[in-house]
Amino acid sequence: MSIGAEFDSVLTAAQAGGDWAFAALYRDLNPRLLRYFGAQASSMAEDLAAETWLAVARGMASFSGGEDAFRGWLFTIARRRLIQHWRGVGRRPSSPVAPETLADRPGLDDPEASGLSALSAQQASAAIAASLPPDQADVVLLRLVAGLDVDQVARILGKQQGTVRVLQHRALRRLGEIFSLEALTG
Repeated sequence: MSIGAEFDSVLTAAQAGGDWAFAALYRDLNPRLLRYFGAQASSMAEDLAAETWLAVARGMASFSGGEDAFRGWLFTIARRRLIQHWRGVGRRPSSPVAPETLADRPGLDDPEASGLSALSAQQASAAIAASLPPDQADVVLLRLVAGLDVDQVARILGKQQGTVRVLQHRALRRLGEIFSLEALTG
């Protein structure tokens, strides 16, 4: 799940306004972004991803770096959007709409097909987020779902690399305990 050797040319084209290039970046990274948001704020995952991509589009011209740096930049923006969302939830109440009120409205795409393809990954991400303390869940989701390295995760979270490694180790050990107990009792 990476663009690979063509990344520099795709990035250059996206920075020059090439729709095809931005679409290539979007297709490559949006599934990871949705899993990250889905695990943290499932009801707002698509909205947060859209806000993140808008911010990426606005800042695209000023970005410089390789594919790993771009992924790190994208998830830095994503995490900031997530923090803004959490703060906003505390400031303003929401009034959800019942799904049955939307049943007669036609969809523009086929959400069933795309939802089914991402369901198992989304369930795994949600299980990780629900089973771990927030700081450990952040580390695991950014490392495994986003595919970021320890240095990138440390920069995004504002922590030392050693702290990230310790959080990841504790999180993976905790997940191992949880899921091995479920296997024994289930």
